[in-house]
Amino acid sequence: MREKWSSRSAFIMAAIGSAVGLGNAWRFPGLASKYGGGAFLFVYLIAMLIIGIPLLMMEVSVARYTRLGAPGSMRALNKKTEAIGWIAVSNGIGISIYYAAVFAWVILMFVISYKFGGLTGNPEGASKLWMETIKTTGTTSGFTTIAWPVVGCLIAAWILCYLCIRNGTTTVGKVVKFTVSLPVLCLLVMAIRGVMMPGAMAGLSKLFVPDWNAMKDSNIWVDAMGQVFYSLSTSMAIMFAYGSFLDKKSNIVTDTIIIAFSDMFISVLAGIVMFTTMAGTGMLDNMSASGIATAFIIYPQAIVKISDSPVFNTIFAFIFYFCLITLAIDSLFSIIEGISTAVSDKFHLNKKKTTLTICLIEGVISIIYVTGAGLAILDIVDYFINSYTLIITGILEMIAAGWFFKTSKILDELNRNTNKFKMPSWWFIPSIKVISPAILIGLFVWNLVNLIKAGGIYGAADGYSLKANIIFGWCVVALILCSGIIVKIIVKIKSSKGYEEDQRTWEDFKES
Repeated sequence: MREKWSSRSAFIMAAIGSAVGLGNAWRFPGLASKYGGGAFLFVYLIAMLIIGIPLLMMEVSVARYTRLGAPGSMRALNKKTEAIGWIAVSNGIGISIYYAAVFAWVILMFVISYKFGGLTGNPEGASKLWMETIKTTGTTSGFTTIAWPVVGCLIAAWILCYLCIRNGTTTVGKVVKFTVSLPVLCLLVMAIRGVMMPGAMAGLSKLFVPDWNAMKDSNIWVDAMGQVFYSLSTSMAIMFAYGSFLDKKSNIVTDTIIIAFSDMFISVLAGIVMFTTMAGTGMLDNMSASGIATAFIIYPQAIVKISDSPVFNTIFAFIFYFCLITLAIDSLFSIIEGISTAVSDKFHLNKKKTTLTICLIEGVISIIYVTGAGLAILDIVDYFINSYTLIITGILEMIAAGWFFKTSKILDELNRNTNKFKMPSWWFIPSIKVISPAILIGLFVWNLVNLIKAGGIYGAADGYSLKANIIFGWCVVALILCSGIIVKIIVKIKSSKGYEEDQRTWEDFKES
């Protein structure tokens, strides 16, 4: 029997926990700083309404109808589109492997936060703390250099991930009550402290007062669309998995809107923390769109300048990195849940054992990111997945739902239990069929053009070679896009041993 969420709130909290991650805490404020504060918020809201909410609704509603993960849900639309679901699953595999390493770095910074007290008034020393501890070479060479404290944190990250999802919705529903509420409380505490700092109003002004001239820059639209697309956890199999555990009586329209705007609220709250703290320490102009740089290099500099009290600064550091831990954990385990659901559905495997196996295999692979070359490799892999495969998946999902299937059927399923507010066809259908695919194709082309302008090498200025781009960039892209073919080969081998493949499509799931 299919597992279910224990309550409506369990689903909403789990989905919010998945959507709200480290990108909300550091990438969102960085982009807002880069693109005129309020102007970026305005464009972000438009992107949320045009792309984010319709795509999120589509994934959740199809999965609730089929009670299957991403591949099974996509096959229900058309037998030829199952491979799109496996691309989404593969996105999750690629992201979760390096996300675990980032999680490990956050755990490490939490553990060594006691050092911030001794660095009070020494921002230069604080900026070096993380780099020196992880022993990065800053290049794609240095595989023999391993930071053993980080290895310990990586093991802890994977153990925590497995413990949170070992019993599926049962444990996830209990864990998210804390991993969603705690970071909000932490952010509120830090926001209160931030607005009490001298110069805080300058930070709030930069965050909320729009610089409308910034909207003339096409990059603001590209980055805002990208932020919505990535932060809602679409196109990586998560929302298909979570949607498949919903009760048939659930109200998807209301729930997904709550999820989307909760994601935006927490992003803005994180922005208030960042902008007021950086303004109060005289570092408002030092904010970076790079999340890694902000969290591990720039923000530590601000922490040691928050006050003259070593004890206070240490406590603030512990709270900040504990907040990041709670943001990271539910994002990581939700990705693994999406992968595990898809694999166990397809091959009729025990869900708990499948989850453990995935954590072990990915855990071993993720060691590459705690070597001296890990930071550079992560940068390359993250760029290629976020700039190409995630966007391609979103495009293919919407083409499958909009052109290989009758979109109105998805809309009917979406509005099944809604009385007061129904998702209007003029909003949902044009977005899925035309507007969102067109925008994402434009985003994909934009990224590709930028790469070509850079000589075809991402990170050339950082010393990344063409060889490194091919191995950790294009090869990863190729593996992800070919994942459907790989699964077909496995199915063919297993079929010779008596395995029977599920071939059901939309009409086969129709309730009597």
